[in-house]
Amino acid sequence: RKYELEMAHKQQRKIKGYGSCANNELEKLASQLTLETPASDQAGCCGNHGICSHEVLQDESPGPNPRSSHKLVSRKASFRLSWGCNGDKNGQHKHDFVSFEKGDITTAERSNKQILLKWESSPQTVLFITKPNSNSVHVLCAEMVRWLKEHKKINVVVEPRVSKELLTEDSYYNFIQTWDDDEEKKMLHTKVDLIVTLGGDGTVLWAASLFKGPVPPVVAFSLGSLGFMTPFPSEQYRDCLDNVLNGPFSITLRNRLQCHVIRDAAKDELETEEPILVLNEVTIDRGISSYLTYLECYCDSSFVTCVQGDGLIISTTSGSTAYSLAAGGSMVHPQVPGILFTPICPHSLSFRPLILPEYVTLRVQVPHNSRGQAWASFDGKDRKLLSPGDALICSISPWPVPTACLVDSTTDFLRSIHEGLHWNLRKSQSFDGPRD
Repeated sequence: RKYELEMAHKQQRKIKGYGSCANNELEKLASQLTLETPASDQAGCCGNHGICSHEVLQDESPGPNPRSSHKLVSRKASFRLSWGCNGDKNGQHKHDFVSFEKGDITTAERSNKQILLKWESSPQTVLFITKPNSNSVHVLCAEMVRWLKEHKKINVVVEPRVSKELLTEDSYYNFIQTWDDDEEKKMLHTKVDLIVTLGGDGTVLWAASLFKGPVPPVVAFSLGSLGFMTPFPSEQYRDCLDNVLNGPFSITLRNRLQCHVIRDAAKDELETEEPILVLNEVTIDRGISSYLTYLECYCDSSFVTCVQGDGLIISTTSGSTAYSLAAGGSMVHPQVPGILFTPICPHSLSFRPLILPEYVTLRVQVPHNSRGQAWASFDGKDRKLLSPGDALICSISPWPVPTACLVDSTTDFLRSIHEGLHWNLRKSQSFDGPRD
């Protein structure tokens, strides 16, 4: 355009001696070749005919209208995001975390947002889960039950074993409630507002295993050897329970794995055994067999690998500091959405642990040509034999375990690895050595 404008001016100078009619035509041509800029820009232009010395001229894009090639397209293509198979409604809850308004994709910063629980009505019923065969736990349980009943007017539910122990000790505890059969135990989540555990991490695992569906908030007091999930000190139980009962308080949503065992004799995958929920991990090992474990692993419809070694650990992020860590897996914040895939003593040095997204489904199958059988254990118990042809299906359960925080999720997690594992603990470097 600049070149054409200059050529028009040259032509105008060459025919300067011609009549006024020719001059008028040339002025019209020159005005047409002038850059189309707003009037406000032309007023402050630093050159003649609308050309500014600071303006950057860009290459023209091919098209029928080169005069408007310097202008941006006013609209962009629109789109929609969907979740689940073929875009169905299986994952519509993820709209809470991802927005795609006006063609721009943004994600909510959920990883740095602490979850708070605020009671809409006062809690009425508390379930106590205690570590067995411990005198200190028994004494503290009796004291806490008495305090909740007398000062907070709270209904107390305990395990049948604990109920028998307390009633044998003193008839004062006639007010406590318990359950008589499995049917009543299955309905606990409809009656219990809060769970109090007295023990270590194993007690929290046991409390979670009592609930196959929704789990009430768990307040875990530390009375065991490990404390990754038990942040509350038992000596200050009155203040701690006051804060929890009054609310609001921070919670950590700990995902659980939902596991199904599919036998080779089953006609289809619908004929499965009762699902098993685990809070830490499911482990597939070779048991007493002298042969290596041979497993075929799939992630959704994709083949992952063949495991040859002592076994495999499929862990939640809450269980990342348990067996998975001992086998070489990474420590993961419990609110990170993911599934840990950790081999146990693999026969290949390049077989390193994986962290997979939370929405996948893992399938671990014992192939028909396996030399031996395999054993699956769920949170360290309920061992099941897996024969050649049997498979184990694992996915994230829709029912997490909400555990109350002493401070917040991150502070409690870092405290647990510092105090429980003595993570990165070493003596400070001496200052009397060589310096730069």
